Amino acid sequence: MIDTSFLSTTALNLFINLIYAMAVFGVAFLTFIWSDKILFKNIDFIEEIKRGNMAAAIFASVKLLFIAIVVAAALNS
Repeated sequence: MIDTSFLSTTALNLFINLIYAMAVFGVAFLTFIWSDKILFKNIDFIEEIKRGNMAAAIFASVKLLFIAIVVAAALNS
């Protein structure tokens, strides 16, 4: 039989990890918005991609990949 203290500890750890994951997702999202609005304010990546600009598509995807790598590194530390 599973002990209730084990279940409560597991549920608490799951809750803490869920809160941490949501915080990291929020930071990643805000970083993406910040880089899009502040650093590249004169470039509309969506419009450029719709017009067939492959360089803009590659750059936007690499930017997303870079943010994902930074967030993954933060999760492992």
